[in-house]
Amino acid sequence: MENNVSDNLINISIPAVNHFKILLEDEEPGTNIRVFVDKAGTNDAEVGISFCSAGDQKATDLVQKLEGFTLYIDNMSSNFLDSANIDYKTDDMGGQLAISAPNLRGKKPDTDASLADKINYIITTEINPNLAHHGGMVSLVEITQDMVVVLQFGGGCHGCGMVDVTLKQGIEKTLKEQLPEISEVRDSTDHTTGDNPYYS
Repeated sequence: MENNVSDNLINISIPAVNHFKILLEDEEPGTNIRVFVDKAGTNDAEVGISFCSAGDQKATDLVQKLEGFTLYIDNMSSNFLDSANIDYKTDDMGGQLAISAPNLRGKKPDTDASLADKINYIITTEINPNLAHHGGMVSLVEITQDMVVVLQFGGGCHGCGMVDVTLKQGIEKTLKEQLPEISEVRDSTDHTTGDNPYYS
């Protein structure tokens, strides 16, 4: 038995609806659209959209009725797709879908969540996506009684000659702006063992 969801779980613009309707005209009758998240809650999370042939939807899929077709939403992905927006934008070069999903990498912790949860959320959603451009990443090791945040670098940041700049001007600044109770951010990584640093 299929579950129903409110029409605003995913916000789909009229141009996007019309775009899907045009695409579905070339598909078998009864084909609809399915939305899911690949690698949900991680730095590599991505929204996936595919055709869903008649009978291929899952019993656990959430259902969003739209003009001309049904949107099936993967139930396991629904928390990450809450408040997502799908639009279709056109310019002189043509058109393309524009998808935004603020909870794609996980929901923002509540105000009463632990400091570790808040730090991990910022690392996952802001810091690591930026470090990923250099093949790097960082993870939380501990928070001391003096509110010092201890991190460990990996990937291209492990052994990188610019890691001190990244730590102080990038990571520490980002964390302290959002979490002023943090006194300092330190690096616990042994950078002499890095085997593929971005900057030697």
